[in-house]
Amino acid sequence: MDYVSVRVSTLRGDQKIDFNAYIKINDKMILYLRRGDSFEGDRLKRLKEKQLRKMYILTTEEQLYRGYLDRNLEMAYDNASGKDLQTRVEVIQGAQQSNCEEVFENPESKENYDYAKDAAGKYVSFVMSNAQSVSSIMHMENTDKNLAHHGVTVSTLAIALAQKLGINDIKKTQLLTLGALLHDYGHFLSGMNVNQKVADMNPADKLLWWKHPSEGAAKVRDKQHFDQTVINIIAQHEELIDGSGPLGLREKDTDPLATIVCSANAIDRLITFEGVPKSEAAKKLMLERVGQHPLQHIQLLSDIMKGI
Repeated sequence: MDYVSVRVSTLRGDQKIDFNAYIKINDKMILYLRRGDSFEGDRLKRLKEKQLRKMYILTTEEQLYRGYLDRNLEMAYDNASGKDLQTRVEVIQGAQQSNCEEVFENPESKENYDYAKDAAGKYVSFVMSNAQSVSSIMHMENTDKNLAHHGVTVSTLAIALAQKLGINDIKKTQLLTLGALLHDYGHFLSGMNVNQKVADMNPADKLLWWKHPSEGAAKVRDKQHFDQTVINIIAQHEELIDGSGPLGLREKDTDPLATIVCSANAIDRLITFEGVPKSEAAKKLMLERVGQHPLQHIQLLSDIMKGI
């Protein structure tokens, strides 16, 4: 029998699957979930704890899987679906995470990029029109320290921050979200261990970290389907307003959307990769990084985190 891989992040929610899902163990396909079951609750938690990124389905059932994805996302984005917000958030977060991984793994694909870009626009509308969505997304623990999950979290915080800053232009917020989603492409390329404090990195890792924004941007700069704003965000998302970032850019020389992503990224780096409790992250940023991020950003992110 022939199998095709599917991303675990796309298998979310309480919708029953109409295909069988397998995991691969020592080149053997083991049936994990039967047709008629769903990927909710403990099942999803166990998959994340196993750090399992892909499962397998029969190639003959690929169309059934595509139909499942379409129905799941349609339900999740429908405010009148009757589903609880947490279920909807899990589905949408998983789809965004998958979109990020698709572009990371194949940035040459214009189709993948355009799909992620279109989805970014829908995601902005969802977050901005559902006040509790940010809290729900932030409560989805990134247990396996996944870069794409981190990208979704940073994009969510960036949308919330932009909204508080009064940035509502559809094109700007779409590109902000897409850039935030893809900002750590350089880390994906290097494969370095990002789950450590920057201050504690050894010299080799510190160099990889220092270079990851420019390395990531360099790899997509020749891709004509990439928007310049997205490339700017990838290249400049570690630039600090005092000029102490990797490129030495001050705030006036940095893309304003990249500065928003930088502030959002700083919060989630503390939470996801440095183990700082969500309740303390904004305070720690205020105490230790004042002068490196716009004070207004830190204050507004502190307000956002209080609601989580």
